[in-house]
This record gives sequence, C-alpha cells and structure tokens, in this order.
Amino acid sequence: MSASTRPDTTATTGQRAARAGLWALPAYAVLLGLSTVTHQPPVEDFDAYARYVTTGVFLLSHLGGSVLGAGLAVVGAAAVTALLVPGRAARAAIAGLVLTVLANVFLAAAFGSAAFVQPGLGRAHLDGVAGMPALNDDTAYGPALVATALSATFLLIVAAALLGSAIARTSRRLRWYGVGYAVLIALFALSGFFLQPVQPWSGFALAAVTAALALRLPRIIATGG
Repeated sequence: MSASTRPDTTATTGQRAARAGLWALPAYAVLLGLSTVTHQPPVEDFDAYARYVTTGVFLLSHLGGSVLGAGLAVVGAAAVTALLVPGRAARAAIAGLVLTVLANVFLAAAFGSAAFVQPGLGRAHLDGVAGMPALNDDTAYGPALVATALSATFLLIVAAALLGSAIARTSRRLRWYGVGYAVLIALFALSGFFLQPVQPWSGFALAAVTAALALRLPRIIATGG
C-alpha cells in the first residue's frame, strides 16, 4: 500500500481522542456542582469558618472540584477546539482555548493554595493559637490571591463566551449548546459571589448541556454541519 492510499490513522486517532475528550466537560461541570453544594461560613464568624475549612469536604471540594476540575476543563476545551478548528469559527475557538488554559491555571493555583493554607489556619485557631483571623486575611484572603482569583474568573467568563460563540457559529443545530456553555459558566462563576444557592444547579445544568454537546458535536462535524 502506497503512502497516498494508506489510511490516515493519525487523523483517525486524533478524532477519536477529541471525541473522548469532549466528555471531560460534563465531568468538569459535575465536579463544579458537587463542590459547591455547601459553602464556607463568612470569615466574620471565624469559629464556624475554622470548623468548616478543616473538614474533608472542604479539602475534597478544592482538590477535586477546583484543581482536578480545572484540568478537565482544559482537556474538554482542547477537544472542542480540535473539532472546530477546520471550520469557520477556528479563530474564536483557539482564542477561547488559550484563555481557558490561562484562566484555569491561575484558578488552580488560587484554589490549590487555599486548600492547604485555610485548613492549617483553621486548625491553629481551633487549637487556641491567637491571631489566626488576621493571618487568614493576609494569606488566604490576601490582596495578591484575591486579585489572582478575580482576574482568572473574569478570564474564564471571557473564554467561555469565545468558545461558546465558536460552537454556536459552527452550526445552527449547535447554537443553543454554545449559548448554554457561555451563559452557564458565567452564571456559575458570578453566583459564587452573589447568589450561592444557585451555584451548584448552574454546574449541574452545565453538565447536561456539555453532555449533549459531546454527543452532538462529532456527528454534526462529521456531516458537515
């Protein structure tokens, strides 16, 4: 068999990997939902705050929902982009992927540090060590960490808008999946600040939308839209 007639196994393997990678997005969204079912008490009630941040739930929600979730988000966005790049929305998809990677790297850094700093401060406070609220304000809620988390959250929302618009522009049959992706990520991010009871449900809704996208996107790409 000549090189010109040999099947392009590399392309086939890449397409299979991209199709499998799409399922990282609903997994990411499920982790987001599960990790925000409970929220920590306000730092003003430092006794309750200290008790919460020393629980296994807090550690798992940060390492699983935030850090592992960030990795899954990058894998899923890369898979979507790999399928969209040959199409007319390639530039928006690539820009969305780049910002998704940057946002999640910084979010993982912020939540990863919180996963280890806050429990230590909480345990020290519960053991009677003085000055932990002030130290918490200077570390876990210090200006650098807060600025990093807020900037990364803004980048994540912009990234979702770009990648969502790329999905929507690829085919009319994908329009609402793209809109849902962009809107639900923004809702999840913002509800953590303003309407916390909504946050887990926005994560689970994102899981449903991205699961449907993982089923439909490869089929629509294969049929040319």
